Amino acid sequence: MKFTSTRNPSESVNFAKAVLDCMPEDGGLYIPEEFADLRKWILYTNENTSFSSIAGTLTSACINTEFSPIICETIATKAFPFSPKVQKIDENLFTLELYHTPSGSHKEFGVSYLVNCLETILTLQGGTATFLDATTGEIASSLARAIRGKKNLKAVLLFPKGFVRGLIKEDFVWNGGNVLPVEVDGDEKCCHELVREIFANRSLVEKYNLTVANTANIGRLMPQTFFYPYAFSQLKNQVTGGIFYAMPCGNYSNLVAGLYSWRLSLPVNGFICPTSDEIKVDLEGNCEIMDSIVDLKNRGNADPASPSNLERLEEIFTTSSLMLKHFVYPAQVSKEETEAACQKLFKDYGIYANKSTSRAYAAALKRNDIFGDEGSSVVLVMRDHPALDSEFIRHTLGKAPELPNENPDSLIPTELKHPCVSSSEEVMLIIADEL
Repeated sequence: MKFTSTRNPSESVNFAKAVLDCMPEDGGLYIPEEFADLRKWILYTNENTSFSSIAGTLTSACINTEFSPIICETIATKAFPFSPKVQKIDENLFTLELYHTPSGSHKEFGVSYLVNCLETILTLQGGTATFLDATTGEIASSLARAIRGKKNLKAVLLFPKGFVRGLIKEDFVWNGGNVLPVEVDGDEKCCHELVREIFANRSLVEKYNLTVANTANIGRLMPQTFFYPYAFSQLKNQVTGGIFYAMPCGNYSNLVAGLYSWRLSLPVNGFICPTSDEIKVDLEGNCEIMDSIVDLKNRGNADPASPSNLERLEEIFTTSSLMLKHFVYPAQVSKEETEAACQKLFKDYGIYANKSTSRAYAAALKRNDIFGDEGSSVVLVMRDHPALDSEFIRHTLGKAPELPNENPDSLIPTELKHPCVSSSEEVMLIIADEL
């Protein structure tokens, strides 16, 4: 599989280039150039097929010109000692739980896969790479754990002042680890701006082989396509009608990944999501993307710090325009409907749902016009452990769950005892000194 930019489809790069130098110079985002037809293989899977096996097979199918099948299986096995869980909670309602990870965050799937891919590439090709990301904890704990002991990878993590979390001292570069934490004298937006400034300097990106661990990197997004074939393998013998996935919008990475799964010939009937500032419902009830009214040539560069996958979503709809009407079903969800959905999930099924999951469920309840009379099933995508959004749940239900014992590190604060920085120049000086 080759990859092209959303803004220049005429030039293609291989997977190694797309994940190592993850931000195309034309300001776009990398996307797959073509997709294999994996319907026969997907239909062959069943409830006994493991998530890591599906990940290994899909990796081999997508990038078999760069990695042998054995290497692809090894990457997946190392990346995924954990797995999503699919639960049946009602006759036609299932949950896809993505939070069964050490951090309690769905992001750990993508981070772990990306790290193992990069380490393999760098071992085969030689060289090193450095992640540069802004975070308040989730990415930090996932990334630190994933690169622990890796010889070719390091991470520079920018934290808002007072929010250094998710790390243990053994991970710090000055203690022999792979993580360089930097505390920024400002909020999360300030951290994002510093990342943008550094990535805007092409010479710095090339000098330090900088990349990111968020979904601007196609290697971080790609493993999210594995969720849906895995869910199908668990559901295929339990459903008789269509399958719809109800999901939070977030930065649209899970929606894009689901549509990429469809392009790999995954049997799926549609995706339901709440509306947002970028995705609306037109007068006929169809999906419309607000950004598409602005030509790509008139937009700024894609954001390496706080990415949106809207450009990738637009590309899908440009290629397959009917999908906009027949695959994505937004619903406008109010605060009251969100809270009511949270209460319904707890009352009917004993499920604690965070705000994003509650919004997704509320959207599904409002769009039962597309599946209600056909015996179809809805799969509710639950991204993060509900305890990570305990404030919303406690406000809505009067009580909230706690993180299991294996999920505490993303919230543990760390004191750096190093001066805060306020400019990208200061960040680069620290990188030059420490790395």
